Amino acid sequence: METTYRANRTHLGYNVKRLREILGVKQEDLAERLQLSQQSISKIENKEELDNETLAKVANALNIPEDAIRNFTDEGAVHIVSNTFSGNYSALYNNSTINNPIEKIVQLYDEKVELYERMLKAEQEKVALLEELLRNDPAANAKG
Repeated sequence: METTYRANRTHLGYNVKRLREILGVKQEDLAERLQLSQQSISKIENKEELDNETLAKVANALNIPEDAIRNFTDEGAVHIVSNTFSGNYSALYNNSTINNPIEKIVQLYDEKVELYERMLKAEQEKVALLEELLRNDPAANAKG
């Protein structure tokens, strides 16, 4: 009788899915960031292997390092959470001290969203100002 052993392989698609879920990103949101369909994201998450280009794009879209996807394990996440929250509650009460890497990722993501919202508001204000200038510009009105 011949016994074959399979080395523990990393299922990169599963890791993408778990990190996406931990970060609170829906498949639709990730698909939008990557300019893909939700079905394409589902296919990516079901693949055991991902090419380097896809891995880099997904990591960039989730704003995490590629190695976080390559090296993610559920056991590691549980270990981080249990070590962070078993008697050390500073991460819960003090925003300046974050010991949980996942919490830090979420914090950075929230800051990025706030930045994008501020940038969008600034751009909308610029557009409104330009529209107002065009309405009041006699030279533009003469041409149009």
